[in-house]
Amino acid sequence: MPARFDRTPRSLPRAHARLRIPALAATLLLAGGSLATPAFARADHSVAAKFAYCQDCHGPGGQGFRGFYPIPRLGGQQVQYIKNQLEAFLEHRRKNAIMLNVAHGLDRGMMTAIAEKFHRLDPRPIGGAPRGLIARGKEIFQAGIPQANVAACAACHGPDATGKNEIPRLAGQLNDYVVAKLTNWNKERGQIPSRPDTSLIMEPVAHSLTRAEAQAVAAYVSTLR
Repeated sequence: MPARFDRTPRSLPRAHARLRIPALAATLLLAGGSLATPAFARADHSVAAKFAYCQDCHGPGGQGFRGFYPIPRLGGQQVQYIKNQLEAFLEHRRKNAIMLNVAHGLDRGMMTAIAEKFHRLDPRPIGGAPRGLIARGKEIFQAGIPQANVAACAACHGPDATGKNEIPRLAGQLNDYVVAKLTNWNKERGQIPSRPDTSLIMEPVAHSLTRAEAQAVAAYVSTLR
C-alpha cells in the first residue's frame, strides 16, 4: 500500500500535462493561431501596415495634428522630400528620437511606397493661424525681405508653395509646426556638417528671419491649398 501512495503524486502531474496540451492546442486553433506561430507573435510588415502606423500620428488624410507637440502634414508632400527626411533621421543628420525609431523599421522601398501614398492625399488645411499675420506673411513669401537678404520663399517652394522634388510643399502645413522648425533650425537639421543635404539652403534664411516674421510666413502658408 505505501508503494502505491508514493507513485500517485508522481503520476498526477503527467496526467494533468497530457490534458493541458490538447486544451492549449484547441485554444490556439479556436483563436485562429497555430502551435508553431501564435497569432499574437506574427507582426505585419506590409506597406499597408506601416502606412497605417504613420497615419496614427500624421492623421488618416495626412493632415497633421495640432497640439503641444505639432505633428506635420504629409498629405500632398513631395515624395523625394519625405524620402530624404526619413534617411536624414536614420543617419542622424536630422534629430528626432521618435522619427529615428520609425525610420529604423523601414527599408528604402518602403520609404518610397509610403511617401507616394502620402503624396496622393489632399486634405483640407487644419487652420488655426492668427489671421492678422497672413497679409505680412504673404508679402515675405512672395517678395522676401531684401534689406535682410532673405529671398522670396516662392523662388524655391513655388508660387503656390507646393514644392518640387526635394523642395518641400509648404501649402497647408501646420502653422505651429512651421514656426517651430524655422525658429529651431540648427537644433534639429544639419547635425553632421560634413554630410549636408538640401536643407542646408534654408539655414541662412531661418537665421535671418525674426520670430515675428517666421510666424507671419507660417500663418500664410498654413492657409494655402
